[in-house]
Amino acid sequence: MRHTPKGGAGDSGTASSAGKPVSIGTVLNQLREEFPEVTISKIRFLEAEGLVEPKRTPSGYRKFTPADVERLASVLRMQRDHYLPLKVIREHLDAIERGEQVTLPAPAAPARDLIEGVPEAGEENPTAARIGRAELLAAAEVDEAALADWESYGLIVPHADGGYDIEAVTVAKLVADLGRFGLEPRHLRVVKAAAEREAGLVEQVVAPLRRHRNPQTRAHAEATARELATLSVRLHAALVQSALRGRP
Repeated sequence: MRHTPKGGAGDSGTASSAGKPVSIGTVLNQLREEFPEVTISKIRFLEAEGLVEPKRTPSGYRKFTPADVERLASVLRMQRDHYLPLKVIREHLDAIERGEQVTLPAPAAPARDLIEGVPEAGEENPTAARIGRAELLAAAEVDEAALADWESYGLIVPHADGGYDIEAVTVAKLVADLGRFGLEPRHLRVVKAAAEREAGLVEQVVAPLRRHRNPQTRAHAEATARELATLSVRLHAALVQSALRGRP
């Protein structure tokens, strides 16, 4: 089934009735009718990621056209309803502007979750992708001894049922690549500890969203967590590069 982003120019909830460019504050008020958790920081983040390009006044103030506002609304819907990463959303929007038809995946949350709510922090997500031990070994191209060693240092952690999150494949490959430079699992415990602290910071931000009564807001918490994780990784990389340049 073919889909295009909801919210055409005629939707009064997101477009300026006069059709004139508006300030970021006005955009915020328009978007909050459908997206109550959106913030000015969020809009600026989407601009920085190239999802929208508002014009600037000579004094530097942003001015958003109705098309800009609708584009932002489409981005927020794709995040909320389909959990798409920003890169994919950008590709979809560019394709739509070229007049192409875009097929969106089925909504990320099943109907039961929209009624009963998504899992609270710390609970298992039944829709999360899982793989078995044999699949992990094959995908990461490592042997049983290496995997057992990484598990002993907490770099890869299986669930109670013996399965692994799909991210374990990426972790395994990166640990293997670092090992070729002489970095052993015991050296990477500091990286693991830093990741857990960063995850704790992200959880502090999204926890209120997960407790929200609005089921769409709770679902949006996952997209927010992914964005924060991306920013955290970028900051971490920049700080490492800066630290290395500062060494003799």
